[in-house]
This record gives sequence, structure tokens and C-alpha cells, in this order.
Amino acid sequence: MAHFLPITLEEVKRLGWEQVDVVLVTGDAYVDHPSFGTAVIGRTLEAAGYKVAIIPQPNWRDDLRDFRKFGRPRLFFGVTSGAMDSMVNHYTAARRLRHDDAYTPGGQAGFRPDRATYVYSRILKQIYPDVPVIIAGIEASMRRLAHYDYWDDKLFPSILIDTPADLLNYGMGERTTLKIAKMLDEGKGIEACNELPQVVWVSRNIQSIRNNPIELHSFEECQKSKRCEAENYQVIERESNKIECATLVQKHGDRYVVVNPPEPPMTTDEVDASFDLPYLRLPHPKYKKRGPIPAFEMIRWSVNTHRGCFGGCSFCTISAHQGKQIASRSEASILNEVNLITQDSDFHGVLTDLGGPSANMWRMKGKKPDLCRRCSRYSCSMPTLCKNLDSDHRPMTALLRKVNAHPKVKHLYVGSGIRCDLFADGNGGWEYFKQVVLNHTSGRLKVAPEHTSDHVLALMRKPSFSLFKETKRRFDEICKQAGLRYQLIPYFISSHPGCRLEDMAQLALDMKQMGYRLEQIQDFTPTPMTLATEMYYTGIDPTTMKPVYVATTPGDKADQRRLFFFYKPDQQRDIIASLRKHNLTHFIPKLFPGKR
Repeated sequence: MAHFLPITLEEVKRLGWEQVDVVLVTGDAYVDHPSFGTAVIGRTLEAAGYKVAIIPQPNWRDDLRDFRKFGRPRLFFGVTSGAMDSMVNHYTAARRLRHDDAYTPGGQAGFRPDRATYVYSRILKQIYPDVPVIIAGIEASMRRLAHYDYWDDKLFPSILIDTPADLLNYGMGERTTLKIAKMLDEGKGIEACNELPQVVWVSRNIQSIRNNPIELHSFEECQKSKRCEAENYQVIERESNKIECATLVQKHGDRYVVVNPPEPPMTTDEVDASFDLPYLRLPHPKYKKRGPIPAFEMIRWSVNTHRGCFGGCSFCTISAHQGKQIASRSEASILNEVNLITQDSDFHGVLTDLGGPSANMWRMKGKKPDLCRRCSRYSCSMPTLCKNLDSDHRPMTALLRKVNAHPKVKHLYVGSGIRCDLFADGNGGWEYFKQVVLNHTSGRLKVAPEHTSDHVLALMRKPSFSLFKETKRRFDEICKQAGLRYQLIPYFISSHPGCRLEDMAQLALDMKQMGYRLEQIQDFTPTPMTLATEMYYTGIDPTTMKPVYVATTPGDKADQRRLFFFYKPDQQRDIIASLRKHNLTHFIPKLFPGKR
């Protein structure tokens, strides 16, 4: 009989377990769904025969009874902050505390600490000093080496230096987690796991590190020199983009943080196996009286087609965490999940998304795998489409039609971001776009040009704004021919490294001339292990090692963000004042006729 993984001692007793093998501790509420990492790892371990319990959102401020409730696990504790970095979850780009949490019942804030991975692992080692603690998830993964922390505005050491955790499992961790469990189950010590791929560990002796590692500038050197930090990132990104990459080592004091190369990209059979595990596809019933979990409600009726992204955007963590290579599900697995969703008594015929990190990278891969193995390009689509990339969109178009033909599906929408830079002559991209516009949008299709300035876009590693103009031309043409009054909604970022107030003023003017009043906007937030964050912190573009302008003060960031709202009368006075202050008065009469 199907059951949730236990989160209470009573559930463990009902299962007849005397001891749990693995306890997973997470900053999220427990949702048994393939979009939630804790459920994925828990079900993966369960399928291999291990007894798994979960401690979701433990209270870290009382007598710590939540951390003690299952006692000592036989193998290890697995710790994650949850599906989001806890600091991004807690704070806005202006470092203001958020008042909600999408991964908590009722959207309530306050159920996880700042830097949750740090806090949980310290508590567990305090209570169970001899039980291995494995940290994983986005917070640990992106902090595996020295990194800039926006919230404290300083360089932090590797998370393994600041926590007592024994091992870090970075990226998508099913295979490595299983290997760790197997080795510990065989009676091997946690130190034996240091040989595994896709783990980070700490050594006292650099001579013990095999495979000719690349030694980065030390943490202490990076503290003294931002150029050293930028040079480190250049190496880290280059190696991260490879399928076959080197071991990386960074000295911290008298210790060495070692990043082993990752596992090879998951095969379609492996991805299918993960998505096809017996998820109940619901939050644990314990939360029923506390209200819905917003993150679950958002994805409940959506289907993920793949993992990974080769877009290489400067501000994005997806490729650093999920990998640059696309790991696609089979069509059969996707259609099976669609069928499962339609059998839910609460399903009313609307699928909200068929996509992934992007809408249209499913099944895309290198035509010649050997070329991909040797490649260190940051992107398969920028600055131009790679000639070795199979970017055929026709399988996706066919998949959309098959899902849409399901007798219980009334509407299928594409909610994931569409990468228009993947459209090319002969690859069916624009035909796919037409299919989405006509049949899979609710009338408002979102795309992400991110900016209008080509020099800012180059630093973002995004295509020229001319592509958005071409996309809008085609969108309008499709809608006109079909008699539809749909809208193409652009998404933009302010204060990205390289963006000056003048660039934002031009963006506002471009939007005014195109008739837009912006809704989908964001102020750039530096997060660990992205190129944009390195530029923000160092003032250097690690790709070229040249200086980059960065808006870092709250006032400069606010001035940039305000220009998104040029059409609001209550913003006009402040916008005019900032344009005058920066000698950009020539924009004033263009944005506000009659004003000087």
C-alpha cells in the first residue's frame, strides 16, 4: 500500500521499523512529488531498500526535540536547506525580510533559519557527533568553494569549512547518494566516500588528492585580492562546463577543500526511473489544517520534461547545479505522468506547464557526443548556436500535440521560459513557437529578453534585443492571422553588472515606444557561484578579466529599478531627479513630454 515517507515517530512505529537507515532534514515542508528534492532522494533510497524518514522544517530554537525524534540513523543524516537557498528564500534584493515562504503551509515565513544547511548540520553534529552528516541541495551545492555572500557583503569560505558536515554531495544527487548509502551499509567509513564522483570533501594533505587536481587560489588569497577570486571563477566555470573535468582544490588555512568531478550526465532511463518512483504527489496530510503550500500549488498540474540547461546565462545557477547537459525523460514517461495527473479527483482539465528549466530544450544534445566531451563552451546557444547541437523542435511540437490530445486534458499551457535563441532555419523552432502561441498560452505569453541594451545583454550572455523585436513581430503576425488579441510579456532585470542608469533610461524609453507598461521585472540579486555575482563582487568580468561597472549602493539600485515604472505618476519626480543628478537630462522630455 502506498504511503508517505514517515515524518513522525508514530509513522515509523506503524511501519514496524526499529531503526531508520537514513534521516533527511530539510528546510521545506514535505511534499511527496518529483519536483521536490527531498522527496526524490527519499524515494530513491527507499527504492534501493533503505528505511528513510524525513524531518521537515525542524524547530531549531527550542530543546531540539525534532532533531532527536528518530534517534540515531544507522547510516547517515542528509541535510538540505530545501528547494531554495535559505537566504534567497528569506530576503529581497534590497535585503529586506520577506513575509512569506512558498515552501511552507499557508505560505508562512519563519519556519527555517537563515543559512539553514549550516544551522541543521551543526545541531546534528552536536547531538550525534559520530553519525555522518551529508549536506546537499542548492544552498550547499553553490557554496562548495569560497564564494561571495551578498547578505553579509563579504567572501565566505567553502560551506564545508564553516560547518561540521562530513561530505557535500553537489548537483542532482540521486546516484551519488545511493553510492554513499551502499558504502556505509557495507561498513566502510565515511572517508572512503571521498573517492566518489560529485562529492566535496576536506583533506589535510594535498598529496592525498589524486588525479592531478587543479589548485585554485586559496581562500586567504581571494580575501586579499578580488582578481584572484575572478581568476578562480574562470577556472571553476570552465571545468564545470565540461563533461569530463578536473578535480578542483582550494586551500583554506591548513586544509584543502576538494571538489571531485561530477557523475556523467544521467541517461534517459535513469531520469525516467527517478520520475517514475511511487510519489503520492501531495503534501504530507499533517499540513492539511495549516493551509496550502504555494510552491506545490504552482507546480501541481505541471510536467517536467528534462533537467539541465545549456543557456549559460550569467545570473543563473541552473547549469552549475543541474548541469549544462540536458538529461531528458522519454516520451512514454512524460505521457505516463500526464495520465497519472488526469486521474487525480481534483484535476479539472488544465495542465499548467510542459517544460523544465527551459520550455524548449527537451531531447537537445550534441550530434557527435565525442565533441561534447571535449567542449568547455559556457553555452550551446550563445553567442551563436553550436553547429554540433541537435536543436530540432519537431519532437517537442509532436509531444505538445499528444499531451493535448489526452481525453481528460482540456487545456495545456507552456509556462516555462521559451528560448527563442534556439530557433533556426530548418529546426522547426518557429513552428513550435506558433504552436505554443495558438494552442498553449492563456493569452499572455512570457519571454525573457532581460534587457534592451546589447552591451548589458552581452554581459548577461543573452542575445541581442533585436531577437525580442523579431519574436514580437512574429507573435503579432500569428495573432493577427488567427484573430487573437494576445500579449507578449517581456521580463527584465535592473542593476545587473554592466548596467548603468543610462541603460535603464534607454530601456524605459524603448518600452514606452513599444507601448509596454512593465509587470515582469526583477532587481538583480547576487547568489553564489554565478558569473554575474563574481562581476558584482570583484568589479571584473572573469571571462575577459576587464573591469565592469556595478551598481552596488541601495540608492543606485533603487534609481535603476524605478525606471521600470516610468509610466506611474508617483514615480515621475524621483526619476527626473535621478536623471538630472547623472546628467541624463536628454531622456526627460522623451519619457515625460513637456518636462525638462
